[in-house]
Amino acid sequence: MMDKRIFRLALPNIISNITVPMLGMIDIAIAGHLGSAIYIGAIALGSNIFNMVYWNFGFLRMSSSGFTAQAYGARDFSEAMNVLIRSLLLAFGFGILLLMLQVPIEKIAIRFIKSGPETIENVQFYFRICIWSAPAVLAVYAFKGWFIGMQNAKTPMVIAIINNVLNIVLSFIFVFGFDMKIKGIAFGTMLSQLITFAICIAMWFRFYSRMTKYINLKTVLDTSALKAYFKVNGDVFIRTFMLTLVTTFFTFASSGMGETILAVNALLMQFFMLFSYFMDGFAYAGEALTGRFIGSRNHLLLRHMIKRLFFWGLVVSAASAIIYILFPNQILQVLTNNEEVIAMTKSFTFWTILIPITGFAAFLWDGIYIGATASEEMRNAMVISAITFFVCYYSSKSLLGNNALWLSFIIYLTVRGVIQTLWAKKALEPKLR
Repeated sequence: MMDKRIFRLALPNIISNITVPMLGMIDIAIAGHLGSAIYIGAIALGSNIFNMVYWNFGFLRMSSSGFTAQAYGARDFSEAMNVLIRSLLLAFGFGILLLMLQVPIEKIAIRFIKSGPETIENVQFYFRICIWSAPAVLAVYAFKGWFIGMQNAKTPMVIAIINNVLNIVLSFIFVFGFDMKIKGIAFGTMLSQLITFAICIAMWFRFYSRMTKYINLKTVLDTSALKAYFKVNGDVFIRTFMLTLVTTFFTFASSGMGETILAVNALLMQFFMLFSYFMDGFAYAGEALTGRFIGSRNHLLLRHMIKRLFFWGLVVSAASAIIYILFPNQILQVLTNNEEVIAMTKSFTFWTILIPITGFAAFLWDGIYIGATASEEMRNAMVISAITFFVCYYSSKSLLGNNALWLSFIIYLTVRGVIQTLWAKKALEPKLR
């Protein structure tokens, strides 16, 4: 019974999440077939700028999911609507702020790129086009978290698939139909994000328009609720900032090792992204069910769910490691036809095998902590693991070069999982009282 609940939520999220790395792979693949490693590096750097920007606002999805799931478990639909309204107001506010600050954001990001002028020029093209969909991207985060919190994984799946299909189709048209190269990929991404926001609104009215009767603007601004909401959002913001700092630093550090190593690490990072979005399907199930069981004060089902969630997480991580061992060449050949880059990449594929083994616990605990809105413990675990990453890298980079980046990244994933496991009892028990 519990497995059925987990998979009812996990499978749609896996399907939708798997389209995200597929999209990243296709963007890399499109750039990889433009005839130069510069385009691969430019897409990796441009995407990482937006990762650094947007992932910092991941709290819009996470807090929306956790608070909504707890309201759903308590059958408090008025509070569920309050969470959606608060999240959307915050999303639009931050989205407009990003548009106003786009020039300084671009200048700061470019200063960290150590690649040549042609790569930098292409990164600038990508950023200046994609930034205009910022309010839509953040609003979609809020909608997605709310749908998941309402135990509805199918609607985010449909929305994600439509978004990614649109992105792929539009990018192909602009790149190969109009010979726009990097600008074409950027236009495809920006337009698909705007259309996806409109689809989110349409989906909400189709399935939840009856919930308009629960809207009470006076309770939206309830002081105690707002205090808890912003406390969790602040913690998750710090947690996500540290996460994006690690992943973005990874690419920027790679750019200082030459165009080929930058392309190599961009390709290898797709292995991590593929696993992470796949594992996030189970993490999202953990979010929704943890919040639901905490909202209904059901201790026994919460404990049983966590045990089954980790069983399936271990199965998925083992399967991913086996695939990376058996089929690295096939995956790389899909991503690029540059033989020099493929040959160099093969010497580092060992690290990709360790990613599923060392990383799955961190992903699952993130979902559980988010559903429990145990934001303080999640924040502290991320801060400690991120500090560990930088200490390991700077103490070993002179000896190990690019291997130092990957070793530090594996240690970072391991530390996250271990700390969250040790703190689980402390994080969850107060929420069940």
